[in-house]
Amino acid sequence: GEVKESTYRAASLVELLHTATLVHDDVVDDAMERRGFFSINALWKNKIAVLVGDYLLSKGLLLSLNNDDFRVLQILSEAVRMMSEGELLQIEKSRNLNLEESIYFEIIKASLLASACAAGASTTFSNDAEIEKMRLFGEKVGIAFQIKDDLFDYGNMDVGKPTGNDIKEKKLTLPLIYTLNNCDKSLRRKLIYSIKNENTQKEKVQFIIDAVKDAGGIAYASKKMETYRDEAMEILHQFENTAIRQALEELVRYTTDRTY
Repeated sequence: GEVKESTYRAASLVELLHTATLVHDDVVDDAMERRGFFSINALWKNKIAVLVGDYLLSKGLLLSLNNDDFRVLQILSEAVRMMSEGELLQIEKSRNLNLEESIYFEIIKASLLASACAAGASTTFSNDAEIEKMRLFGEKVGIAFQIKDDLFDYGNMDVGKPTGNDIKEKKLTLPLIYTLNNCDKSLRRKLIYSIKNENTQKEKVQFIIDAVKDAGGIAYASKKMETYRDEAMEILHQFENTAIRQALEELVRYTTDRTY
């Protein structure tokens, strides 16, 4: 469909919401870096960072409200709710390090990318089935993107934030979940103890990273990521081959091929 002013407003709302969630995430995670620079909370402490996140969120919501973009607002407000629920569920499950793979996928499928695709589609499509198809496309790309992020935590590349961070935060990501569910009891006990009690010690974090690599957690997560990438491509290929579809195909490939 034709790109309209409402399409640009939807994109602006996505960007404002995304930035707001990143600012708040850095507070929650006590992260000092974001995209290779100091995070807002590192420069001005948590109180200002929380207020800046709130301000960005309100600016985005007002942009849609003041222009009567109610469908877009509904889609993206739902995304914020799901993302918040996902984070809370992850914290709850991480406390006893008891996270099934199905719960992990339930948490990460609440992606802003899915809602971004649905919001954009809602400004150009009138068919609800087509909008849902694009939402599902975004959900699959979002899952692939998150798994790629999980994999970065076990690598040696400079990705704009410290590696091993997820372990330090006791965050259960797919490579670690696979390892805990598929290693012998002795190693599982050692890993759980290290994650719970020694997660700030550099050598223990490295022990966990090495154990995940040796257990095949990296290879397993990579294969899952590629499956979601391929499923996203299948949905995309149900639409006619245009410059826009080709651009979205590039987005999918970037998701899994990126180095940061």
